[in-house]
Amino acid sequence: MKKATARFDDARVSFKQSMFLCKEIKGKKVSKAKAFLQNLIDQKINLDGKYYPTTAGKFLEILKNAEANAKQKNLTLEKCFVKTVKADAGETFAKPKSRFRFRGRKAKSSSIVIEIEER
Repeated sequence: MKKATARFDDARVSFKQSMFLCKEIKGKKVSKAKAFLQNLIDQKINLDGKYYPTTAGKFLEILKNAEANAKQKNLTLEKCFVKTVKADAGETFAKPKSRFRFRGRKAKSSSIVIEIEER
């Protein structure tokens, strides 16, 4: 089986929201997964009343990178499925101080890995 992967370390998206999207796109065809994520961004569909546009946009970017990697490896894109989608909690870092709020805030990040496979 031929595989192609793409990863994004320390993406500035919530780990909790990433896990929701991982469950939704795992096992889907690449074209259907891209359409699903684009519909979330355009707010045509929702998951439990929420749209997750920032997280869906980051996932769509990573999925397009994985698709480009598959094309480079001469995989047939019509036969490609999302095999694994993995999200791990990334580093927490402090946003800089602002004039109005005199302390920095913790920012969320997560590391995302998408692997597609030709069947």
